[in-house]
Amino acid sequence: MTLMRFFTRTRFWAVLLPLVFVHQALQAEIRETSVWWLPRNVNMFGHEIDFIFYVILGLTGVTSVAVFSVMIYFLVKYRARPGVPAIHSHGNNTLEVVWTTIPVFIFLALAIYGNEQWTQMRLRQPPADAIPVAVVGEQFGWNVRYPGPDGKLATMVASKVGKENPFGVDPADPAGADDFTTYNEVVFPVDRPIRLYLGSKDVIHAFYVPEFRLYQDMVPGRVYDFVWLKAEATGNFQLACNQLCGQGHYKMFGKLSVVPLAEYETWAKGKAPTKVSVQETKTTAPVTVAER
Repeated sequence: MTLMRFFTRTRFWAVLLPLVFVHQALQAEIRETSVWWLPRNVNMFGHEIDFIFYVILGLTGVTSVAVFSVMIYFLVKYRARPGVPAIHSHGNNTLEVVWTTIPVFIFLALAIYGNEQWTQMRLRQPPADAIPVAVVGEQFGWNVRYPGPDGKLATMVASKVGKENPFGVDPADPAGADDFTTYNEVVFPVDRPIRLYLGSKDVIHAFYVPEFRLYQDMVPGRVYDFVWLKAEATGNFQLACNQLCGQGHYKMFGKLSVVPLAEYETWAKGKAPTKVSVQETKTTAPVTVAER
């Protein structure tokens, strides 16, 4: 085997093997999720997030094709040939200004639009009828607390969150007398705003549901009370922890179901404490959050 043939074969495998690995990874993802593109969006805020994604994908896709096309053209046109002198260039100030200025304006536009959408999701107050739901992560599961017929959750004190008190609530708080809890089971009514109160009992976790375009880190000692959403379609989804939180991280997932309002009310009545008379309520009040 000549040296040239050896290097030719080496280059061939250097290109082929990464393609094989990428192909197998994509096949595994498709088998696992049954989708090859973005999962369907069911959150009212997800449309704007998807729009930004497609804009960035389009910009980077067009730019990549243009750059690689020009690069391949130059590699072929200006390849080394016997008797042809090399062409030396010391740059072009005009071109450098153009290809620097255009990306600056693109990044600014994306940043302004993205910040506006983030403000809508974080700083905009949820409607008055939003249902408060507390979710506290632990190794390796999800504690979920729902309000009873009074529509109020007990006051959450981040410093009191612990093994015996995952939600950091005062047992004497009357607002929590009719609250009920689930484990690894989250149920939301469709077309009804949900205000989340997120926390962690031990290490950093992350509340992640791709179909809701929702990702929020949960740091011990804090209660995150600015996240809210509204599901626009029913279905069953997976709530996963997206932070490496320990050896059992792989099994930290829960079932998130979006159901019609009547079905949610029936489910809530079945979960509520038996000593409390559950009645329908049209409005709910937010939970009070105390950091210390």
